[in-house]
Amino acid sequence: MFGLDESDKAHRVGFILVPDFSMMAFASATEPLRLANRASGETLFSCESYSLDGKPVTASNGVTVEVDKPLSEAGRPHTLFVCAGVDVEKQATPELMNLIRRYSSHGASIGSLCTGTYILAKAGLLDGYRCTMHWENLPAFREEFPDIEASLELFEIDRSRYTCAGGTAALDMMLTMIVFQGETALASEVAEMMIHHHIRESKEGQRMDLRSRLGITHPKLLKVIELMEENVEEPIGSTELAQMVGMSSRQLERLFRKYLNYAPTRYYLELRLNRSRFLLLQTSMSVLSVALACGFISASHFSKCYREHFKRTPSEERRPQLPGKSQSSAPGEDKAPLD
Repeated sequence: MFGLDESDKAHRVGFILVPDFSMMAFASATEPLRLANRASGETLFSCESYSLDGKPVTASNGVTVEVDKPLSEAGRPHTLFVCAGVDVEKQATPELMNLIRRYSSHGASIGSLCTGTYILAKAGLLDGYRCTMHWENLPAFREEFPDIEASLELFEIDRSRYTCAGGTAALDMMLTMIVFQGETALASEVAEMMIHHHIRESKEGQRMDLRSRLGITHPKLLKVIELMEENVEEPIGSTELAQMVGMSSRQLERLFRKYLNYAPTRYYLELRLNRSRFLLLQTSMSVLSVALACGFISASHFSKCYREHFKRTPSEERRPQLPGKSQSSAPGEDKAPLD
């Protein structure tokens, strides 16, 4: 586990920063360890940061962070985390993955923050392990790595693998690791210092419940939307959805119009289109693969629906934009959830 090495009281924790990493996840992971040292009056954790070449790394929020040294000179960390963010596919280079594999083979526990899970999976370091990552990226991750068990938990600790959804989930994972060392009181003290009211368990989940997210309280409508979100690849017809919650198609239509100002079919379509847009922008899946993953019968049908909604084709979505041209939200895009 995350216990201290008997020959070295301080547990050496390394953080690999890749371009466009999540600053929120990085800070949420490092601050609990710093405060644990401060609160205990001892150096329980020794933290270092690395980049592939030892040069500063710019986070997704535009802030540039100095690192301690190149990853190749990290020595022998006990635990090594990959901190990533947007466009993670571009960061899974052979050189980076080979170095992480080397540290793993030398006995280091391996973890990830936010989308760093993708790099570990690409490197083959999650085969046979349970993992998690940010909910926006999970559908694409599951498409590319169908044999890896990926959950929607806040964090996953499976033997020598530590993965989390990013954001503040990194804080709860680190506090849990402190608890695992037998330092429950210390973990609680650190949580209080960070104005964190309680240490969340992994099973508390990443996303707000639908009731809070959509501002809707009608139980049958919420159930239908939940079924839609769970069945993107193989959409369920409106008549069947209505039957599944014990109402008529007309009643379902009225509920959607009343609470969402949408027809059920349109809401479902935009949900699937928003999912497809994320897959186009964040993965290298072919247009046909994206279409099938989002419940469209063909690439041509998908392209037609996509163009009508976003005013551009799937292929155009992937092309670099010209300077000064922005991609504005399509009509209704802010109403349907991006899953």
